Amino acid sequence: MANAKVESNTTAALQEVTQSGKEVIKSLDQSIVDQVQPLINKLYASHYGHYFADTIYGVPVGNWIAAFLAFLLILLLRKLLTRWVLNVLQRLSKKTVTELDDLIIRELKRPIRFLFIIIGFDVFFKLIFLSQNHYVELLLTSMLIIDFYWILYAFTPAIQRVLYNYSHASDKLTMELSNFIIRILRLLVIILALISLLYNFGINVTAFVASLGLVGMALALAAKDTAANLFGSIALMLDRSIRVGEWIKVNGVEGIVEDIGMRTTKIRTFEKSFVVVPNSIVANSNIENFSRRGIRRIRMVIGLTYDTPPEAIQKIVYSIQSMLRSHPGIAHDQTLLVRFDRFDDSSLGIFIYTFTNTSDWARYLEIREDINLKIMQIVREFGSDFAFPSQSIYVEKLPGTPGIES
Repeated sequence: MANAKVESNTTAALQEVTQSGKEVIKSLDQSIVDQVQPLINKLYASHYGHYFADTIYGVPVGNWIAAFLAFLLILLLRKLLTRWVLNVLQRLSKKTVTELDDLIIRELKRPIRFLFIIIGFDVFFKLIFLSQNHYVELLLTSMLIIDFYWILYAFTPAIQRVLYNYSHASDKLTMELSNFIIRILRLLVIILALISLLYNFGINVTAFVASLGLVGMALALAAKDTAANLFGSIALMLDRSIRVGEWIKVNGVEGIVEDIGMRTTKIRTFEKSFVVVPNSIVANSNIENFSRRGIRRIRMVIGLTYDTPPEAIQKIVYSIQSMLRSHPGIAHDQTLLVRFDRFDDSSLGIFIYTFTNTSDWARYLEIREDINLKIMQIVREFGSDFAFPSQSIYVEKLPGTPGIES
């Protein structure tokens, strides 16, 4: 019962839209027919009228010629006519403050041009007396339906602009979620257009879908991965765990996110490879988002030579600490450690642990280079040097000689 009611409402809405469209076209082209047909009648009454009065498929040759000429003329003039309509709309849009109506008018250019093609066909069929033919009515109605939903589709860029502006002004809506909403809206318009066309051809869509039966179940099973990816993309966008332009690592893939689609996430690796990861995998994997850490760690051990005296080591440690605490590239609210902590095989190890105040890799390397150079200056300033791996070999006795130490 509910299905019948929905079907009845849908059919009524479709009939209202198509009837309104027919009335618009009728008002636009009836004057053309009213002016052309009297001229054709005068042609039939002329001296050479009998040449044009011969019929082809029951239609006089004069009407065939007039129909083709009228159709071609409308096609030739549709660019000019479209521009005229757009100019009228643009003059009206200048009275508003927003730029959204200007964007909509630009997108309406193609459906308006298609509307003049429909008018051309309607004039053509009227001049050959086929305007009441069932198949002609079906063709014109289908073209009207396509143009109507094309006009609805033309509003989606303006909606996209509104969502983008809101996403920039608020953290509640991300750019990726905005793109996802627009894709859903556009897909919905296309689906409604297909359903309307099926209704127009007399196909009961509800019964048609129900009649698919096992075929529909098989398709549903085959599309389970697609459904998983779709829900994965929704989860990613609602969770806002990644965004376009961020540096992430997921499922062993590391790089910059280029796009988050309805089915896959596209990542450009640092080797410039293009990797496409299904959203179901991304949503169910551990995501390491490097772009959101805000800071980067510096962890290193510098080795001093063993001939460095304890007093010099204390001064070096203190100087490195002071240098890091005053450095503009260091995050001063994070952990900062500089300690002499080990006796290595060939060096005295000073442990350094701190964080830069940026996550940008280029800036991080710049800060780290400056810190390394300052550490070298501090070590040389207090008379020490950096150790390198070395071994001392002691030979107790060479053959035929007393014990020699070398």
